[in-house]
Amino acid sequence: MKITLPILSFLLRQLLILPVLLPCCRIILTDAAGGKWDLLLPNIGISAMHMQLLNNDKVVIFDRTDNGRSNISLPKGKCGNDPNDCTAHSVEYDVATNSVRPLRLLTDTWCSSGAVMLDGTLIQTGGFNHGDHAVRVYKPCRGYYCDWQEFKHGLTQRRWYATNHILPDGRQIIIGGRLQFNYEFYPKVPLVDKPYLLPFLARTNDPKAENNLYPFVFLNVDGNLFIFANNQAILFDYTKRKEVKTYPTMPGGDPRNYPSTGSAVLLPLKNFQGGAIGAEVLVCGGAPKGAYLSAKNNGNFVTALSSCGRIQITAFNPQWTMETMPLARVMGDMVLLPNGKVLFINGASVGTAGWDLGRNPVLSPVIYHPDKPSGSRFEVQKSSSTPRMYHSTAILLRDGRVLVGGSNPHPKYNFIKIFPTDLSLEAFSPSYLDPTSASLRPKIFSPASQSIIGYGQQLTIKFTIPPGRLNKSSAMVTIVAPSFNTHSFSMNQRLLVLGGGKVVAIGLSKYKIQVVTPGSKNLAPPGYYLLFVVHQDVPSEGIWVQIK
Repeated sequence: MKITLPILSFLLRQLLILPVLLPCCRIILTDAAGGKWDLLLPNIGISAMHMQLLNNDKVVIFDRTDNGRSNISLPKGKCGNDPNDCTAHSVEYDVATNSVRPLRLLTDTWCSSGAVMLDGTLIQTGGFNHGDHAVRVYKPCRGYYCDWQEFKHGLTQRRWYATNHILPDGRQIIIGGRLQFNYEFYPKVPLVDKPYLLPFLARTNDPKAENNLYPFVFLNVDGNLFIFANNQAILFDYTKRKEVKTYPTMPGGDPRNYPSTGSAVLLPLKNFQGGAIGAEVLVCGGAPKGAYLSAKNNGNFVTALSSCGRIQITAFNPQWTMETMPLARVMGDMVLLPNGKVLFINGASVGTAGWDLGRNPVLSPVIYHPDKPSGSRFEVQKSSSTPRMYHSTAILLRDGRVLVGGSNPHPKYNFIKIFPTDLSLEAFSPSYLDPTSASLRPKIFSPASQSIIGYGQQLTIKFTIPPGRLNKSSAMVTIVAPSFNTHSFSMNQRLLVLGGGKVVAIGLSKYKIQVVTPGSKNLAPPGYYLLFVVHQDVPSEGIWVQIK
């Protein structure tokens, strides 16, 4: 048998399997400039199709529930719907102890969606089969017995491949899904809430390949929603159920949503005190038009897209500006880093999303610098040795690392086929976590984590920096909304750079900076955020703040 790189990688990981309920030492895979990879746990028992960081520094991770037995058992007496399957399809990962514990899911979460509410509760919606109308609730708590609550008929419509976003009033809007050209809200108002038509989703639906599933949705600074599907975008007033702006078709006309599966972010919001603010969206990667059917029907795997489109969605006459990534990428994830940069990670360079339809994994992350001149914004990072193909995930942690998991391009768990099912968790540490940057790293000591802050108020942040290392002109404060990540899109992902005054010394190596919190719920919907002090592009460890 020919030993290929994916098979060799899998065999090596199997040798490292340790009991997943116990803390595990971190195994360094690479350590050099351009980031570092750590293997955290070689086997968490499930493949990480969905991820969400909670405000207690636990990460809820789950797969679909209809693909057979997993590799982690539920506690005795907690079998699921199938009495012959007492394995878990969800786990809670504890960042502090680097361990997981199994959670019980009953309804099918395959290709579902979600977001976190004001109080930190994860509301998770839709899926497949008996889970397509379900709402699932996970409340962060400190007890060992926290688990999912499930409501099988919580939605009015079937939601499979839909997108969720938190609104300024604290509700979630749930948009689209397979053959669902409409949207609805959660929580429900009895006898009032119903699905509302969104013709844009019907217009962008490809009858053969769809290419408008998991639409990219961002709350604009005016309270309307930017919605991107296939290769088109609108600005949508959900309160009046009206399209208020149609954006130009993205140049090239190639699709960017599932199954062509590019990714997108709302770039950092800044300079929003005392005047108008511009908001920009970046859409990158995906697969060319026709690539999905070519791979599925003919076994012909087309090279992924290397283009990015950037557009100021608040402009009077918005136009796309195109850029070229150093690596073509489909099924990649885009993660906002605390210093305002964007990390591209995971995915393949050939094929599309779908069962066994991707080839040539992209092992090297890329960092995008939004504020650099066009042509000099991309920086290739150190490679992982682990392919992260279809059904991979990536989220930001409070310490600045990026948690990476998943990859199962097969209908069932399969550890032999090309790109075998991956049950591991890794962390990618950007170069700002290199030991050489330690002397530049701030440490916040006030306010305390879990503090509550209001809108438009003065906020004083106190921090330390090693003696003689402070550059007062290069310090800033950012807040980041933790996102729900699945299928190469991070729902509700948002970063704001808080404006304010200068850095002032208050003692030996102690300083303070006064900033102004966001002035409206349109800028920052209520809920939990990670707050960082960033000094010379090096972020502190974050603290949790709740904006309400």
